[in-house]
Amino acid sequence: MSLGVLRRLRGVFGGGGAAADVVSGPIYKDGEECILVRRSEWDDLKRRNAELERRNAELERRNAEFERRNVELERQLAQALDQIAVLTARVADLEEKLRTSSSNSSKPPSSDPPWAKKQPKRKKGKRKRGAQKGHEGKARALLPSEEVDTFVDCPPSTECECGGHVASNDEPCERKQVSELPKAKPHVTEYRILDGICQGCGKHHRGGLPQGVPDGMLGPRAIALVGVLSGKYRMSKRYIKELLRDLFGLDLCLGTVSNTEARVSEALAEPVEEAGEYVREQAVAHMDETGYWMAAMRAWLWVVCTPLVSVFAIRFSRGSAVAKEMLGENFRGFLVSDRWSAYYWFDVLRRQLCWAHLIRDFTKISERPGRSAAIGNAILKHADRMFELWHRVRDGPMSRADFQAAMVPIRQAVEKLIEEGMECGHAKTSGTCKNLLKVKAALWTFVDHQGIEPTNNFAEQIIRIGVMWRRVSFGTQSERGNRFVERMLTATATCRQQDRNVLDYVTRTVEAKLNGTVAPSLLPEANVSNVALAA
Repeated sequence: MSLGVLRRLRGVFGGGGAAADVVSGPIYKDGEECILVRRSEWDDLKRRNAELERRNAELERRNAEFERRNVELERQLAQALDQIAVLTARVADLEEKLRTSSSNSSKPPSSDPPWAKKQPKRKKGKRKRGAQKGHEGKARALLPSEEVDTFVDCPPSTECECGGHVASNDEPCERKQVSELPKAKPHVTEYRILDGICQGCGKHHRGGLPQGVPDGMLGPRAIALVGVLSGKYRMSKRYIKELLRDLFGLDLCLGTVSNTEARVSEALAEPVEEAGEYVREQAVAHMDETGYWMAAMRAWLWVVCTPLVSVFAIRFSRGSAVAKEMLGENFRGFLVSDRWSAYYWFDVLRRQLCWAHLIRDFTKISERPGRSAAIGNAILKHADRMFELWHRVRDGPMSRADFQAAMVPIRQAVEKLIEEGMECGHAKTSGTCKNLLKVKAALWTFVDHQGIEPTNNFAEQIIRIGVMWRRVSFGTQSERGNRFVERMLTATATCRQQDRNVLDYVTRTVEAKLNGTVAPSLLPEANVSNVALAA
C-alpha cells in the first residue's frame, strides 16, 4: 500500500493508532485504490450474508416443498378426474336403471316403478259398452233331452180371463235348463280282509287286497285331484285340505296332502321322461328359463316347448349344461330363445333370437345420449316394418317369396346400423352391438326358414304357469317337491296344448301305477309327425 493511501485513511479514521483497530477484512482494489472496511461493518455484512444464505436455503426448502405439493396436487387432480369419470359413468348407469322398465328390458310389467313410462292406452271408441245393435247374442246351447235328469212341466192356468177353459199342449213352447251341482260325497269302499284255518292241517290263512288298491285312504281320482289342485290350480296344501273337507267331507292332514303329491309325481315320472325324449326329436323348439327358489336356495325353472308337448325342469344352474340336458347336444332342429349365454353353444345357423327381447335392447339404446339414440330409433323403425311384413305373410295376404324380397333392404339396414353402434362411443351400446354381430345370422332365421317364429312368446306363455305357481307357493322345500312341480307342470301344459282333460289324464296315470301297467302317454294322440329337420 502506498504512503499516500495510508495518509488518506488516517484522515478518514482520525489518527495514527486508531486505524489498526478499525481496519479489518480484505482489501478490495478498485482500480489503483484499496478500500478498507471497519470491523463493525464487516461483521454486519457477514451477519447479513449469513441471514441471506439462511433465507435462501429456506426459500429453496419451501420451493422444494411447493414442488412436492404441486406433484401431489397433480396426482390428486388426476385421481379426482378419474373418480369424476367413474362417478359420471355411475350416474349415467343409475339413470339408465331408473329408466329400465318392461318396455326396454325383460322385467315384468308388475315390477315397473311408478314413474316408468306407461304403454299408451287405446283410444276410446265412440261405441258404447256391451253388445252393439244388431249383434247376435250367444248363449249356452241346451242339452239334448236324453242328458236331462229331471223334467218339470210348467202348464198355463186352466182358466182364461174370459171364463173359458185353457187346454195345455203336450210339447213345450220354450225350454229352460238349470244346472245344479249335486252334493259331493265320496264313494267309500271298505275292503274286508278275511282269514281262515285249514281244516286239514290247521294252517292259518289270511286274505289280501286286490290289485290296484292304494296303500292310503284315497283312491286314484282323489289322488289325481290333489295333484291337479296343486299343480294346475296353484292351491297350497292347506287350501287343498280345506277344499276337500268343505266339498267332500274328506278330513286329511297336511302330511297326507304332501305324500299324495309325491305319489302323483311317481306316477308321472315315465310319461314325463318320454315327453323329454319327444321334444328332442322335433323340428322347432322354444326354450326359456326363470328364477326359482328351493328351501331359500336360488334355482331356475326351465322349459322346452314344442307345438304339442312342453317339458319343465328345476335345476340349480342357469348354464349351458342344463340347456344341453333338456334339448340334447345332438338336437338337429331349430332353437328359438333369447340372447342368454346358455344357448350360445348351439349352431347360430339353426338358432332364432327373440325379436321381442331385441326390441327392448334397441329401445334402451334409443334412450341413451348422442349417436346411440339415433341408431336405436332407426333400428326400431325397421323392426316395426319387419313385424308388419311378418304379420302379412303369417296371416296369408303376402307370399313367402315376396316377404323374403321385402326383407332384404331391412336386413341390410339393420346390420349396418348395428355395425355403426359398435363405434358410437357409448360403452354399453357398443358392447350390445358387438355381441349381436357375433350371432347376426340368428336374427333372420325366421326369414330364411318357414315355420319359425321371430319371437319366443310361445315359451314365455308356457312358462307363465310355472311363474304363477312360484308366486303363490314361494317355491319348494325339497328335491321331492321339485320333481312334483316339474312333472305336474309338464302334464298341465301338455294337456292344455292338446286340449286334454288333465284330471282324467292324471287319474289314468295313477291307476296305471297302482295296477302295475304302462302309464298313458303324454305324446299327441293323433300321432302328429314333426320330424326334426336335417342340419
